[in-house]
Amino acid sequence: MVPAAGPPEPHHRQQNWKPILTSPHHDRLLESISRRTARVGVIGLGYVGLPLAVATARSGFQVTGFDVDPGKIVALNAGRSYIEAVEDEALARESEAGRFRSTTDFSDLGLCDVIIICVPTPLTRHRDPDLSFVENTSRSIAASLRPGQLVVLESTTYPGTTDGIVRSILEETELRSGTDFFIGFSPEREDPGNRSFKTTSIPKVVAGDGPLAAALMERFYAAVVTTVVPVSSNATAEAVKLTENIFRAVNIALVNELKIVYDAMGIDIWEVIEAAKTKPFGYMPFYPGPGLGGHCIPIDPFYLTWKSREYELPTRFIELAGEINSAMPRHVVARLAEALDKREGKALSRSSVLVVGLAYKKNVPDIRESPSLKLIELIEERGGKAAFYDPHVEEIPATREYMALKGRRSVVFDEATVRSFDAVLIATDHDAVDYTGLAGWSPLIVDTRNVFARRGLAAGHIVKA
Repeated sequence: MVPAAGPPEPHHRQQNWKPILTSPHHDRLLESISRRTARVGVIGLGYVGLPLAVATARSGFQVTGFDVDPGKIVALNAGRSYIEAVEDEALARESEAGRFRSTTDFSDLGLCDVIIICVPTPLTRHRDPDLSFVENTSRSIAASLRPGQLVVLESTTYPGTTDGIVRSILEETELRSGTDFFIGFSPEREDPGNRSFKTTSIPKVVAGDGPLAAALMERFYAAVVTTVVPVSSNATAEAVKLTENIFRAVNIALVNELKIVYDAMGIDIWEVIEAAKTKPFGYMPFYPGPGLGGHCIPIDPFYLTWKSREYELPTRFIELAGEINSAMPRHVVARLAEALDKREGKALSRSSVLVVGLAYKKNVPDIRESPSLKLIELIEERGGKAAFYDPHVEEIPATREYMALKGRRSVVFDEATVRSFDAVLIATDHDAVDYTGLAGWSPLIVDTRNVFARRGLAAGHIVKA
């Protein structure tokens, strides 16, 4: 088999590839990565793992994808992608070339030279890190760990996880990191629905446990992505990812709080932001919404707040931002109830509401941590009836926190259906929604995304929240 042509010659912020001749395992692995003869395993074929696996195969490596969900494996082996960022044609091309296959058989990990962990890192109900997926995956790797392997964690976590948990579990085999095997961390930076950046064009932060692992990390990722950004330690790389998401969480909390304050003053926060962002320096626009969604922003900041307790240091800023953002769904439902009372003379407990948009962000089918699920729950807790329409989501799948909503299906979107509801609540501003039709069909619309004003459809029965 002839390897595929690799990506364009990579650009590096730094280069740290000085010869290090202290481990024959390192030298052989570095050579096989350079020649693209190293076999790569990607564990967890979700929104992070599958695009990475296909991009790695496209760069010329033989890649095996691992997942515990047999349904995913059946789909992938049939050439069907369930991730928007990976087209069926791209998947089929790498499969037919013999560069990509997928399996549920984790014993095949022993055949891989580079193993990349892309598994979930959620929170418990008490907002503590749940690293069970990382721990269980590390044990699966340890079962077939051999000298000369590079193990990489990409899952977002607190500083110290890679060296403290992954390395500790792997070293229970009596093999040693830095001499027998090598470990590193490279935070994922996927942004579902963003068509401006792909896996290969997003700069990749990399680090390793010691100089040998760091050199392997740089060499491997430089073969897959255009720009590699080395940092001094795995803990630093872990902190980079948390910092990126904390920055967004804090700034979104700020505009969410300003939204409430300005609304009380009769000022439109959306107009304020549009004017403020004309300043060419010293300002970056963030936008309010009905709550935070996705795997990263609602979850990742709490990994640092948890870890900071070990050092007896408070994280008041982060925790306050979390409180503000978590309160947004209740604020929106309160505004909905108020609008129903004032404009329709009807209590929420006697009303039916169509929630438009189940996904956590526009133009994607991703419902992870979506505030829409909380909105539906809150409406029904107050006695109202709720249904949803989403052009990208047909049915609510099983979720850990909203199992009671499992199986509910998106309603048919037409005039008769919309008119059967007392109000429409815009939770996600998908482009595929007929907003002109909605504006004419619904007696009351509560808009959390400013989508009607942006389209020049402002009207008296459209209320911002």
